[in-house]
Amino acid sequence: MAADDEDLLATGLEPRIEMRDYWDGITAMYAGAANVALQMLGAPGVAYGVMESKVESGRIDKHPIKRGRTTLTYLAIAVLGTDRERYLYREAVNTSHRQVRSTAESPVRYNAFDPELQLWVAACLYFGLVDTWEALHGPLDDELAERIYRQSDVLGTTLQMRPEQWPASRREFYDYFDERLETAEVDDATIDFLRRLYRFDQMPVWFAPAGRFLEFMNVGFTPPALREKLGYTWKRRHQRAFDLITATTGAVNRRLPRFVRNMPFNLYLWDVRRRMRAGQPLV
Repeated sequence: MAADDEDLLATGLEPRIEMRDYWDGITAMYAGAANVALQMLGAPGVAYGVMESKVESGRIDKHPIKRGRTTLTYLAIAVLGTDRERYLYREAVNTSHRQVRSTAESPVRYNAFDPELQLWVAACLYFGLVDTWEALHGPLDDELAERIYRQSDVLGTTLQMRPEQWPASRREFYDYFDERLETAEVDDATIDFLRRLYRFDQMPVWFAPAGRFLEFMNVGFTPPALREKLGYTWKRRHQRAFDLITATTGAVNRRLPRFVRNMPFNLYLWDVRRRMRAGQPLV
C-alpha cells in the first residue's frame, strides 16, 4: 500500500482509486456517440440544448473534432485533474454554457446550469465509463465498483451538480438511471439528429470507412430500449460480432503500456495543462 493511502486510512478516509488503470481511450470512439445519445434521449433539455446551441464553435454537428476535444478534456480534468484544474476548466466551460438556454421558440425549457440536467449528464458519463470497461475486461468486483462509483461524482461536481445529488450507492444510482431510460420520450428531431451523429455524417468524407465500423460499435454500446427508439435492428449475429470485437480489444489493451491505453485522455490532459500555463483559452 502506498504511503498516501496509509495516510488516508489513518484519517478514516478511503484511498482513491487510480482511474488511469480503468480507462481505455479507444472507447471514446467506440461509445462516444452512444453516450451523447443516452444524454439526449434521457433528458429533452439536454437534447435541445445540444441541437439549438448558439455556441457555434462547440456544436458537435458542425465542429465535431473541437467538440470531441472539449468533452474528452473535461473528462480527463474531472477524473484525473487537481481541484484547481477543475476550477479553471469549470470557469472556461461556464463561459460557453451561459449561452445555452432555451428561447421562446424552444419546444422544451432548458438551461445548461440546471443541476438536474447536469446530474443526468454525469450519470451517463459514469455509466459509459463502467459499461465500456466491463465490455472489454469483464465485470468489476462489487467493492471496487462501489469505490469507483463514489469517486465518480466529480463528473458532475466539476460543474454545478451538488454533491448531495449523486445517489448514495450504485443500487440507488441504477434505480435512478433505469427509470430515466424507461420513461424516455423521444421526438423525431432528436432521432434524426442522433442517427446522423451515429453515422458520423459530421466528419470529413475520408472518415466514412471508419464511420461505418464505429456506427456499429456505438449501436452496440447503446442500451437495447434506446437502440429500438432510434430504429436500429440488432440481431444475435450483431451481438456475437460486437462481443468478439470488444473481447479482442480488451485482450490487446491489457498487453499495452498504460499510457498507450489511456490515449487520447492523457494527451488532452497534458495539452490543457500546457494551455493553463501559457494563459491560452481552455475550450
